[in-house]
Amino acid sequence: MSRPVSRVLTLLELLQSGGVRTVAELADRLGVGERTVRRYVDHLVDLDVPVESVRGRYGGYRLAPGHRMPPLMLTDDEALAVLLGLVAGRRTGTTAAAGTAGETAAAKVRRVLPERLRHRLDAVLDSLTFTTAPAGSAAPEAAVLLPVADAVRHHRPLAIRYTGGSGGSSGSSGSGGSGERTVYPYGLVAHAGRWYVTGRDLAAGADRTFRLDRIHGARVLPGTFEPPPGPGPAERVLTALATASYRHEVTVRVRGTAEEIRARLPRSVAVVAATEGEGEGDGDGWCRVEIRAERLDWLPGLLASLDRPFVVERPDELRGLVADLAGRLMDAARGTPPPRG
Repeated sequence: MSRPVSRVLTLLELLQSGGVRTVAELADRLGVGERTVRRYVDHLVDLDVPVESVRGRYGGYRLAPGHRMPPLMLTDDEALAVLLGLVAGRRTGTTAAAGTAGETAAAKVRRVLPERLRHRLDAVLDSLTFTTAPAGSAAPEAAVLLPVADAVRHHRPLAIRYTGGSGGSSGSSGSGGSGERTVYPYGLVAHAGRWYVTGRDLAAGADRTFRLDRIHGARVLPGTFEPPPGPGPAERVLTALATASYRHEVTVRVRGTAEEIRARLPRSVAVVAATEGEGEGDGDGWCRVEIRAERLDWLPGLLASLDRPFVVERPDELRGLVADLAGRLMDAARGTPPPRG
């Protein structure tokens, strides 16, 4: 590639990064004079690239808003980042591309890449394996995600139609009336392969968390609101998940600091709060851990994995399960074979 052509393409990449670029800035980045920059801009215009001239003290050049550039301009690193992002997003469930959109987007990028680069990227994708199974698809529809994001960004009310897990219209941290509801959305959160929006449900008069894949219609309403102070959207979603309504409400006291225990118990599983030890232990601090669970059978192993003293406050059934696990572990340590069922 000749040097002038290479500089023209570099100019295009600089303009693609967004914003207005002054002639002096472009000249410095390209290592040419300002008159040469103007000539390169003319070359781009001749190729039907919509470069706009911006006048004024902070004027310069920019690409016309909404113009779509072909992915041929991707560098090797950029193309690899795009394709791996699409593949990893589909595997983990964090992509916002519903249905086959991720696959078709990756195919389009690969189709227009230079042959040399396409073969090299195909070698990466064909040789790549993952240690985890693909996550279940819970990608939100673009018709839902885009208005929700717009409402969050501009602090506007949002009207949604929502279907809860039981088939009714409800949020993950509580239930409300059926039909359309109005929400003050605080933020969008991607967690464990799902997308959530957290905000104020005006009908319920309380904060709620909604899964985007269960929203079947969303539209931005007139007006604005002021987001409240306090926890950020991610912390609100994790707290809502940890305190959602389940069959069992578990309370356990664990010796250790809140930071030490939170490092082993995700916020989406448990709520951890420091408390005073009630005559337990040797003066070390204790924390109260609250967990909501549909089943109790997995909790004894989780508590044992903390490797810290703990006291089950409720329910009584969990104490029995912990004792059963302790007995099986003692038998295993002694080499005692388990009884035949």
